[in-house]
Amino acid sequence: MTILDETVSKVAESLEQQRADLAILAPILVNRDLNGRVRLIVREELRDNPQARESLGVLSQALSLSLERHGFPAERMVLFETDLGAIRNEAPHFRLEGFEDVWVLDRLATESDWSRLIPPGHGVSRIVFFSIKGGVGRSTSLAAAAWALAEAGKRVLVLDMDLESPGLSSSLLPEDRRPRFGLTDWLVEDLVDNGVELIGDMIATSDLSHNGEIYVVPAYGSDPGEYIAKLGRVWMPKMGADGTREPWAKRLQRLLTGLENRLQPDVILIDSRSGIDDVASTCVTDLGASAILLFALEDEQTWSGYRILFRHWHRTGVVREIRERLQVVGAMIPDVDGKEYFADLRESSWSAFSDELYDEVPPGCPATETEYWNFDQMDESGPHYPWPIHWHRGFAAMRSLHQRMSQIDSGQINQVFGDFFTGIEMLAQRDGDDE
Repeated sequence: MTILDETVSKVAESLEQQRADLAILAPILVNRDLNGRVRLIVREELRDNPQARESLGVLSQALSLSLERHGFPAERMVLFETDLGAIRNEAPHFRLEGFEDVWVLDRLATESDWSRLIPPGHGVSRIVFFSIKGGVGRSTSLAAAAWALAEAGKRVLVLDMDLESPGLSSSLLPEDRRPRFGLTDWLVEDLVDNGVELIGDMIATSDLSHNGEIYVVPAYGSDPGEYIAKLGRVWMPKMGADGTREPWAKRLQRLLTGLENRLQPDVILIDSRSGIDDVASTCVTDLGASAILLFALEDEQTWSGYRILFRHWHRTGVVREIRERLQVVGAMIPDVDGKEYFADLRESSWSAFSDELYDEVPPGCPATETEYWNFDQMDESGPHYPWPIHWHRGFAAMRSLHQRMSQIDSGQINQVFGDFFTGIEMLAQRDGDDE
C-alpha cells in the first residue's frame, strides 16, 4: 500500500528511470490534488509529439503501478495545459529535489503556505512571536517587550493576531482605553470596502509607556459583537469588480502597510497564533518578518513540532531564506534546577537546528570557513541558543499583567526578561541600521 508520505519519493523514482527523456518532457508539474492523488501536467504541444507521447506513456504506466490509489489509471495520468507558469502559481509548490525543472504542486484545502516566504521590507522591523504550542508565555513576553522598547524611546506597534484566542490587548490596555474595533472587524468590513473607515477606531495607545509610544491593534474591539460570525469570515479572499482575487494574507499585508504609513513606528511586534495553522503561517511567512521568535519549552511536544516545520522548510527549498530570521526563546525557565533545564533546552534546540537547518561541515574544514552556515552548541550568537525568560509567579498570567507592569519596578521586570530584552533591542537596532 502506498501512503501520501511516499508519493513524492515514488514520483522521483519513476522520473529517474525516465531521466534521459526529461529534456523533451520538461517542465513537468507534479500535481497532488485535495485527495492526495497525483497527476502530471505538461505542455500542450507535447500532445502531438510522438516521442514525447511514447515517453509519457511509459512514465504513466510506472506511476500508476507505483502510486496505487494515490495515482490515476495510466490513460488519465497526464494533463496537457498551455500555461504551466500560471498553473504552478495557483498552489503551494516546490522544486522536486534532484530535478531541475520538475515542480510539485500541493492543492490544499486551506490557503496556508509555509513554503512561500515574503522577503523582509527595508523599513520598519517586523518581529513575529510564534510558538508551536500554547501556554508558553508568548503573549506576556510580547507585552513586556513592547514596554521595554517604549521605555527605550521607541514607537512600538503591537498586533494581536491570535484571533482564535485573543487577550494581548488586556495586558497593555485598561478596559477604558480599548478601541471600538479590532483586526477581525477590519478583515470582515474590508470585504465590503468599509475597512478604511475603521482604521482610526481600531488603534489605541497604552498608558504603560513613558519615553516612547505603544500602539495596540487588538483582535477585537471594546464590544466584540458577533465575534464568532466575524471570525468565520476573516479568512475570506476579497473579490474585485474585475474578478481579481486578493487572498486574506495579502489583505492583512495591505492593512499592515497602511498602519505603518499612518503611525510611523520604529518596530512592529506581531503576536501569532500557536501551532501549524493558517494564521500562524500568514504571520511567519507572509508579513515580511525580519525576525521570528520561536518560543520553546524543554519537552518532546515542542521539539517534535518544530522539527516537522524545519523539515518542511528544508524540503520545499526555503530553508536558506528563513533560517537567518529565526531565534529560539527559552520560555518559563524554572527557578529550581534552572541551569540544568536550560542546558537540556539548549541541547535539544541545537540538535533540531543541526539536523534540519544548519549546513553540514565536511571533516577537516577550517573553522573560519564562511561558506557553511553552522554554529557550535555553545555559540551564543547562533539562533538555536535560547534567549532565556525566567518563570515568575507575578507574570505567569495575563490577567493582571497591565496592573503589575504599571506598578512594579523595572528591576523586577528586568530580572525576569532581562536577557530577552537585550535580544529584542538588538533586533530593533539591527533593522534600524539596515534602513
